[in-house]
Amino acid sequence: MSLNEKIQSISEAFLKDKNDFNSGLITFEELKNKYLSRKGLLSELYPLLNDIPDSDKPVFGKKINSVKNEISYEINQLIDDENSSSDSSFSIDSTMPGLDKLSGSIHPLTKIIEEIKSIFSRIGFSTIYGPEVDTDYYNFEALNIPKDHPARDMQDTFYIDKETLLRTHTSSSQIHFMEKNQPPIRVISPGRVYRNEDISVRSYCLFHQIEGLYIDKNVKFSDLKGTLDYFAKNLFGENVKTRFRPSYFPFTEPSAEMDVSCIFCNGKGCNICKYSGWLEILGCGMVDPEVFKFVNYDSDLWSGFAFGVGIERIAMLKYGVKDIRMFYSGDVQFLKQFKL
Repeated sequence: MSLNEKIQSISEAFLKDKNDFNSGLITFEELKNKYLSRKGLLSELYPLLNDIPDSDKPVFGKKINSVKNEISYEINQLIDDENSSSDSSFSIDSTMPGLDKLSGSIHPLTKIIEEIKSIFSRIGFSTIYGPEVDTDYYNFEALNIPKDHPARDMQDTFYIDKETLLRTHTSSSQIHFMEKNQPPIRVISPGRVYRNEDISVRSYCLFHQIEGLYIDKNVKFSDLKGTLDYFAKNLFGENVKTRFRPSYFPFTEPSAEMDVSCIFCNGKGCNICKYSGWLEILGCGMVDPEVFKFVNYDSDLWSGFAFGVGIERIAMLKYGVKDIRMFYSGDVQFLKQFKL
Protein backbone atom coordinates (compact mmCIF):
# COMPACT_ATOMS: atom_id res chain seq x y z
CA MET A 1 0.00 0.00 0.00
CA SER A 2 1.41 3.34 -1.04
CA LEU A 3 1.73 6.27 1.38
CA ASN A 4 -1.08 8.06 -0.44
CA GLU A 5 -3.36 5.03 0.01
CA LYS A 6 -2.50 4.76 3.72
CA ILE A 7 -3.42 8.43 4.26
CA GLN A 8 -6.73 7.87 2.50
CA SER A 9 -7.48 4.70 4.49
CA ILE A 10 -6.91 6.53 7.82
CA SER A 11 -9.35 9.27 6.78
CA GLU A 12 -11.98 6.64 5.90
CA ALA A 13 -11.34 4.70 9.14
CA PHE A 14 -11.84 7.88 11.19
CA LEU A 15 -15.26 8.47 9.66
CA LYS A 16 -16.34 4.96 10.72
CA ASP A 17 -14.91 5.39 14.23
CA LYS A 18 -16.61 8.78 14.52
CA ASN A 19 -19.97 7.10 13.87
CA ASP A 20 -19.11 4.40 16.44
CA PHE A 21 -18.38 7.14 19.01
CA ASN A 22 -21.74 8.80 18.32
CA SER A 23 -23.37 5.39 18.78
CA GLY A 24 -21.57 4.86 22.07
CA LEU A 25 -19.49 1.91 20.83
CA ILE A 26 -16.16 3.57 21.66
CA THR A 27 -15.19 6.26 24.18
CA PHE A 28 -13.72 9.66 23.48
CA GLU A 29 -10.36 8.63 24.98
CA GLU A 30 -10.20 5.53 22.77
CA LEU A 31 -10.91 7.59 19.66
CA LYS A 32 -8.37 10.25 20.59
CA ASN A 33 -5.62 7.77 21.45
CA LYS A 34 -6.16 5.75 18.26
CA TYR A 35 -5.45 8.74 16.01
CA LEU A 36 -3.66 11.48 17.96
CA SER A 37 -1.48 9.75 20.56
CA ARG A 38 2.27 9.34 20.12
CA LYS A 39 1.65 5.75 18.96
CA GLY A 40 -1.54 6.56 17.01
CA LEU A 41 -2.22 5.91 13.34
CA LEU A 42 -1.25 9.44 12.26
CA SER A 43 2.11 9.27 14.06
CA GLU A 44 2.93 6.09 12.14
CA LEU A 45 2.78 7.99 8.84
CA TYR A 46 5.71 10.34 9.46
CA PRO A 47 8.47 7.65 9.43
CA LEU A 48 7.19 6.53 6.01
CA LEU A 49 8.35 9.84 4.53
CA ASN A 50 11.88 8.46 4.65
CA ASP A 51 11.00 5.86 1.99
CA ILE A 52 9.88 8.29 -0.70
CA PRO A 53 11.97 10.60 -2.95
CA ASP A 54 13.03 13.93 -1.49
CA SER A 55 11.08 15.78 -4.15
CA ASP A 56 7.83 14.16 -2.95
CA LYS A 57 8.36 14.68 0.79
CA PRO A 58 6.91 18.25 0.97
CA VAL A 59 3.75 17.17 -0.85
CA PHE A 60 3.07 14.12 1.33
CA GLY A 61 4.14 15.92 4.52
CA LYS A 62 1.53 18.57 3.79
CA LYS A 63 -1.11 15.86 3.17
CA ILE A 64 -0.34 14.14 6.48
CA ASN A 65 -0.51 17.44 8.42
CA SER A 66 -3.76 18.34 6.70
CA VAL A 67 -5.40 15.03 7.67
CA LYS A 68 -4.05 15.32 11.20
CA ASN A 69 -5.41 18.85 11.64
CA GLU A 70 -8.79 17.81 10.26
CA ILE A 71 -9.07 14.76 12.55
CA SER A 72 -7.90 16.83 15.56
CA TYR A 73 -10.54 19.47 14.84
CA GLU A 74 -13.27 16.82 14.46
CA ILE A 75 -12.33 15.16 17.76
CA ASN A 76 -12.38 18.51 19.62
CA GLN A 77 -15.77 19.26 18.14
CA LEU A 78 -17.08 15.92 19.37
CA ILE A 79 -16.14 16.69 23.02
CA ASP A 80 -17.49 20.28 22.75
CA ASP A 81 -20.80 18.96 21.41
CA GLU A 82 -20.97 16.42 24.22
CA ASN A 83 -20.32 19.06 26.88
CA SER A 84 -22.95 21.37 25.38
CA SER A 85 -25.46 18.55 25.38
CA SER A 86 -24.60 17.74 28.99
CA ASP A 87 -24.93 21.37 30.10
CA SER A 88 -28.30 21.77 28.41
CA SER A 89 -29.70 18.96 30.55
CA PHE A 90 -29.48 21.19 33.61
CA SER A 91 -32.32 23.57 34.29
CA ILE A 92 -32.17 26.77 36.31
CA ASP A 93 -34.79 27.46 38.94
CA SER A 94 -35.04 31.25 39.00
CA THR A 95 -37.18 31.13 42.16
CA MET A 96 -34.30 29.76 44.26
CA PRO A 97 -32.38 32.28 46.40
CA GLY A 98 -29.01 33.31 44.97
CA LEU A 99 -25.68 32.29 46.41
CA ASP A 100 -24.12 34.67 48.93
CA LYS A 101 -21.24 36.63 47.48
CA LEU A 102 -18.32 36.42 49.86
CA SER A 103 -16.60 39.74 50.32
CA GLY A 104 -13.90 41.00 52.61
CA SER A 105 -14.19 43.64 55.31
CA ILE A 106 -12.02 46.42 56.65
CA HIS A 107 -10.25 45.38 59.84
CA PRO A 108 -11.70 47.16 62.90
CA LEU A 109 -8.30 48.61 63.83
CA THR A 110 -7.93 50.04 60.33
CA LYS A 111 -11.44 51.53 60.59
CA ILE A 112 -10.52 53.29 63.84
CA ILE A 113 -7.19 54.56 62.47
CA GLU A 114 -8.86 55.96 59.35
CA GLU A 115 -11.61 57.57 61.42
CA ILE A 116 -9.09 59.25 63.74
CA LYS A 117 -7.02 60.45 60.79
CA SER A 118 -10.14 61.95 59.25
CA ILE A 119 -11.09 63.73 62.49
CA PHE A 120 -7.69 65.39 62.86
CA SER A 121 -7.28 66.18 59.16
CA ARG A 122 -10.34 68.44 59.42
CA ILE A 123 -8.42 70.72 61.80
CA GLY A 124 -5.19 70.79 59.82
CA PHE A 125 -3.23 67.79 61.11
CA SER A 126 -1.12 65.91 58.56
CA THR A 127 -0.20 62.22 58.84
CA ILE A 128 3.43 61.12 59.12
CA TYR A 129 5.05 57.72 59.53
CA GLY A 130 8.28 56.50 61.07
CA PRO A 131 10.34 53.30 61.26
CA GLU A 132 9.15 50.41 63.41
CA VAL A 133 12.76 49.34 63.95
CA ASP A 134 14.51 52.32 65.50
CA THR A 135 17.44 53.28 67.65
CA ASP A 136 17.60 53.76 71.40
CA TYR A 137 18.31 57.43 70.76
CA TYR A 138 15.04 58.18 68.94
CA ASN A 139 12.87 55.90 71.07
CA PHE A 140 14.20 57.04 74.45
CA GLU A 141 17.02 59.59 74.70
CA ALA A 142 15.62 62.24 72.35
CA LEU A 143 12.33 61.98 74.26
CA ASN A 144 14.04 62.98 77.48
CA ILE A 145 14.52 59.40 78.69
CA PRO A 146 18.28 58.89 79.25
CA LYS A 147 19.78 55.43 79.77
CA ASP A 148 19.53 55.54 83.56
CA HIS A 149 16.03 57.03 83.63
CA PRO A 150 13.51 55.04 85.73
CA ALA A 151 10.82 55.66 83.07
CA ARG A 152 12.48 52.97 80.95
CA ASP A 153 11.11 50.44 83.40
CA MET A 154 7.60 51.49 82.35
CA GLN A 155 8.11 49.77 79.01
CA ASP A 156 9.54 46.28 78.50
CA THR A 157 11.39 46.69 75.24
CA PHE A 158 12.29 44.23 72.47
CA TYR A 159 15.98 44.92 71.79
CA ILE A 160 17.56 43.71 68.54
CA ASP A 161 21.02 44.71 69.73
CA LYS A 162 22.43 47.19 72.22
CA GLU A 163 21.36 50.25 70.22
CA THR A 164 18.53 48.92 68.02
CA LEU A 165 15.01 48.04 69.11
CA LEU A 166 11.38 47.66 68.11
CA ARG A 167 9.79 51.00 68.94
CA THR A 168 7.65 51.09 72.06
CA HIS A 169 5.64 54.14 70.94
CA THR A 170 5.19 56.22 67.79
CA SER A 171 6.57 59.31 69.56
CA SER A 172 9.91 58.45 67.93
CA SER A 173 8.35 59.33 64.55
CA GLN A 174 7.89 62.88 65.80
CA ILE A 175 11.59 63.26 66.61
CA HIS A 176 12.50 62.12 63.10
CA PHE A 177 10.03 64.65 61.69
CA MET A 178 11.13 67.55 63.90
CA GLU A 179 14.78 67.03 62.94
CA LYS A 180 13.87 67.70 59.29
CA ASN A 181 11.14 70.34 59.70
CA GLN A 182 10.78 73.67 61.43
CA PRO A 183 7.66 74.83 63.33
CA PRO A 184 4.79 75.39 63.10
CA ILE A 185 4.03 71.67 63.15
CA ARG A 186 0.68 69.90 63.34
CA VAL A 187 0.96 66.14 62.75
CA ILE A 188 -0.28 62.74 63.86
CA SER A 189 1.77 59.56 63.50
CA PRO A 190 -0.11 56.22 63.48
CA GLY A 191 1.60 52.85 63.49
CA ARG A 192 2.45 49.56 65.17
CA VAL A 193 4.41 49.47 68.41
CA TYR A 194 5.88 46.59 70.39
CA ARG A 195 6.31 45.83 74.08
CA ASN A 196 7.43 42.66 75.80
CA GLU A 197 4.27 42.19 77.84
CA ASP A 198 2.32 39.15 78.97
CA ILE A 199 -0.50 38.38 76.53
CA SER A 200 -3.94 38.56 78.12
CA VAL A 201 -7.44 39.86 77.39
CA ARG A 202 -6.17 43.41 78.00
CA SER A 203 -2.55 43.36 76.76
CA TYR A 204 -0.63 42.14 73.75
CA CYS A 205 3.01 42.25 72.60
CA LEU A 206 1.94 44.16 69.48
CA PHE A 207 -0.53 47.03 69.37
CA HIS A 208 -1.20 50.33 67.57
CA GLN A 209 -0.92 53.96 68.59
CA ILE A 210 -1.57 57.36 67.12
CA GLU A 211 0.63 60.11 68.54
CA GLY A 212 -0.25 63.75 67.95
CA LEU A 213 2.05 66.78 68.03
CA TYR A 214 1.26 70.49 67.73
CA ILE A 215 4.01 73.11 67.94
CA ASP A 216 3.56 76.83 67.37
CA LYS A 217 3.95 80.14 69.16
CA ASN A 218 2.01 80.63 72.41
CA VAL A 219 0.47 77.14 72.50
CA LYS A 220 -1.24 76.61 75.87
CA PHE A 221 -2.74 73.73 77.82
CA SER A 222 -6.19 75.11 76.99
CA ASP A 223 -5.39 74.48 73.30
CA LEU A 224 -4.63 70.86 74.17
CA LYS A 225 -7.90 70.47 76.08
CA GLY A 226 -9.94 72.06 73.30
CA THR A 227 -8.35 69.87 70.61
CA LEU A 228 -8.87 66.63 72.51
CA ASP A 229 -12.41 67.57 73.53
CA TYR A 230 -13.17 68.10 69.80
CA PHE A 231 -11.59 64.69 69.08
CA ALA A 232 -13.63 62.86 71.74
CA LYS A 233 -16.93 64.39 70.63
CA ASN A 234 -16.30 63.48 66.98
CA LEU A 235 -15.30 59.94 67.89
CA PHE A 236 -17.89 59.08 70.55
CA GLY A 237 -20.67 61.62 70.01
CA GLU A 238 -21.52 65.20 70.93
CA ASN A 239 -22.87 64.25 74.37
CA VAL A 240 -19.60 62.78 75.66
CA LYS A 241 -17.83 64.68 78.42
CA THR A 242 -14.08 64.87 79.02
CA ARG A 243 -11.88 65.37 82.04
CA PHE A 244 -8.11 65.61 82.59
CA ARG A 245 -6.20 64.09 85.52
CA PRO A 246 -2.58 64.88 86.41
CA SER A 247 -0.12 62.22 85.29
CA TYR A 248 3.54 61.76 84.35
CA PHE A 249 5.35 61.24 81.05
CA PRO A 250 9.07 62.00 80.61
CA PHE A 251 8.57 64.00 77.40
CA THR A 252 5.68 66.23 78.52
CA GLU A 253 5.36 68.68 81.42
CA PRO A 254 2.74 69.08 82.72
CA SER A 255 1.25 65.71 81.79
CA ALA A 256 -2.30 64.40 82.03
CA GLU A 257 -4.57 61.43 81.38
CA MET A 258 -7.79 62.18 79.56
CA ASP A 259 -11.02 60.38 80.43
CA VAL A 260 -14.36 60.41 78.66
CA SER A 261 -17.74 59.84 80.24
CA CYS A 262 -18.63 56.17 79.91
CA ILE A 263 -20.18 55.58 76.47
CA PHE A 264 -22.01 52.49 77.76
CA CYS A 265 -23.84 54.00 80.71
CA ASN A 266 -23.64 57.74 79.82
CA GLY A 267 -21.60 58.40 82.93
CA LYS A 268 -24.06 56.80 85.37
CA GLY A 269 -21.73 53.94 86.36
CA CYS A 270 -21.52 50.34 85.12
CA ASN A 271 -19.22 47.34 85.26
CA ILE A 272 -17.32 48.54 82.14
CA CYS A 273 -16.27 51.81 83.80
CA LYS A 274 -16.06 50.11 87.22
CA TYR A 275 -19.00 52.27 88.33
CA SER A 276 -16.91 55.45 88.12
CA GLY A 277 -18.73 56.85 85.10
CA TRP A 278 -15.40 57.53 83.32
CA LEU A 279 -13.14 55.71 80.85
CA GLU A 280 -9.46 56.55 80.30
CA ILE A 281 -8.60 56.85 76.59
CA LEU A 282 -5.25 58.65 76.20
CA GLY A 283 -2.23 60.37 77.72
CA CYS A 284 -1.17 63.91 76.86
CA GLY A 285 0.73 66.99 77.98
CA MET A 286 2.76 70.02 77.00
CA VAL A 287 6.02 69.17 75.23
CA ASP A 288 8.91 69.33 77.70
CA PRO A 289 11.44 72.04 76.69
CA GLU A 290 14.19 69.43 77.14
CA VAL A 291 12.84 67.59 74.09
CA PHE A 292 13.21 70.77 72.01
CA LYS A 293 16.95 70.79 72.75
CA PHE A 294 17.42 67.51 70.86
CA VAL A 295 15.91 68.99 67.67
CA ASN A 296 17.39 72.49 68.05
CA TYR A 297 14.09 74.28 68.64
CA ASP A 298 14.11 77.49 70.67
CA SER A 299 11.83 76.76 73.65
CA ASP A 300 11.55 80.49 74.38
CA LEU A 301 9.94 80.96 70.96
CA TRP A 302 8.05 77.71 70.46
CA SER A 303 5.73 75.65 72.65
CA GLY A 304 3.46 72.71 71.96
CA PHE A 305 1.45 69.77 73.13
CA ALA A 306 1.53 66.03 72.42
CA PHE A 307 -0.85 63.14 72.99
CA GLY A 308 -0.93 59.40 72.45
CA VAL A 309 -3.99 57.25 71.71
CA GLY A 310 -4.07 53.45 71.98
CA ILE A 311 -6.03 52.22 68.94
CA GLU A 312 -6.94 48.83 70.39
CA ARG A 313 -8.37 50.47 73.51
CA ILE A 314 -10.51 52.81 71.42
CA ALA A 315 -11.69 49.90 69.24
CA MET A 316 -12.54 47.78 72.29
CA LEU A 317 -14.60 50.61 73.75
CA LYS A 318 -16.34 51.61 70.54
CA TYR A 319 -17.17 48.09 69.35
CA GLY A 320 -17.63 46.41 72.74
CA VAL A 321 -14.78 43.92 72.21
CA LYS A 322 -13.70 42.40 75.52
CA ASP A 323 -10.57 40.51 74.43
CA ILE A 324 -7.74 42.35 72.64
CA ARG A 325 -6.51 39.05 71.19
CA MET A 326 -9.56 38.92 68.90
CA PHE A 327 -8.02 41.67 66.75
CA TYR A 328 -5.12 39.36 65.88
CA SER A 329 -6.90 36.00 65.75
CA GLY A 330 -7.86 36.13 62.06
CA ASP A 331 -11.30 34.81 63.04
CA VAL A 332 -13.50 35.35 59.97
CA GLN A 333 -16.72 35.27 62.02
CA PHE A 334 -15.36 38.07 64.21
CA LEU A 335 -14.21 40.19 61.26
CA LYS A 336 -17.53 39.78 59.41
CA GLN A 337 -19.13 42.07 61.98
CA PHE A 338 -17.19 45.02 60.59
CA LYS A 339 -18.32 44.91 56.96
CA LEU A 340 -19.19 48.26 55.45
